[in-house]
Amino acid sequence: MNFTKTLLGASAALALSAGAALADPALIYDLGGKFDKSFNEAAFNGAQRWAEETGGSYRDIELQSEAQREQALRRFAEAGFNPIVTTGFSMSTPIDNVAADYPDTKFVTIDGFVDPEAHPNVKSILFAEHQGSYLVGMMAAMASETGTVSFVGGMDIPLIRKFACGYAQGAKAVNPEIEVISNMTGTTPAAWNDPVKGSELTKAQISQGSDVVFAAAGGTGIGVLQTAADEGILSIGVDSNQNYLHPGSVLTSMLKRVDVATYDAMQAGADLETGVEVLTLAEDGVGYAMDEHNADLVTEEMRTAVEEAKASIVAGETEVHDYTSDDSCPALTF
Repeated sequence: MNFTKTLLGASAALALSAGAALADPALIYDLGGKFDKSFNEAAFNGAQRWAEETGGSYRDIELQSEAQREQALRRFAEAGFNPIVTTGFSMSTPIDNVAADYPDTKFVTIDGFVDPEAHPNVKSILFAEHQGSYLVGMMAAMASETGTVSFVGGMDIPLIRKFACGYAQGAKAVNPEIEVISNMTGTTPAAWNDPVKGSELTKAQISQGSDVVFAAAGGTGIGVLQTAADEGILSIGVDSNQNYLHPGSVLTSMLKRVDVATYDAMQAGADLETGVEVLTLAEDGVGYAMDEHNADLVTEEMRTAVEEAKASIVAGETEVHDYTSDDSCPALTF
């Protein structure tokens, strides 16, 4: 069972040898690369955990272009991989185009949405990013000494505005007078992997007074966190636990359990239950990271406040507005 990527000019063509066992899952990463230390890498970590614990094997591919999305789905399906797990909202349309042609194959879109009635062999896994972002926004406001915090997003899409909006709500719950600066890296998928632009945006925000910056930008966030460390301000990572990248500089990371979603899908195999699943604070689908790398940055007061807020959100007593519900944010203007 060999999986080969053959580069043909600027694009990549997939070559699959015949005969993948039905039990073997596959994983397609979004643009930005497998080792982006964030979203894609979280999926990789989940797949690796599954392989190590079960002794199973999977195949994966790092896309090089938008055109490869549907091609990769079809090649994996034709080779018998099941389920086929994908990351990123941009896989929604390709799966919508492909799923009906392979009714015996289960497809998973992490962060995307495919109509479950139209495609009963697809599972859409979504997250309550606004809830997790609210908690790290509280921490940012409590840690800030300037009264200004900031956000750097990747591609300007409703999902990333959802992060920013939750972050601003959390910050303003702590300090109603705090200023929240928000910038997006770009409007194309290239915005997920532009650490230089991330660095430039961070420097501009620092010049406006920000002393805590939250990056939700895939590989671009690496430049944000690096610049924050270099300039002596705090940063907040995203998706994966990024505290280790700059110990003593990363206040926390907003965890989005893409790793767990990937692991669970592979563990279920061909018996995967399809439909739509939303992972919230209540299921620990989102949260914040604590470890030895940020222990000295997070005070007991912060932990107490955030845990109380978490309990209140889970209980339904505190409602965090979801930007994607109506394309508006009560705490931030885009």
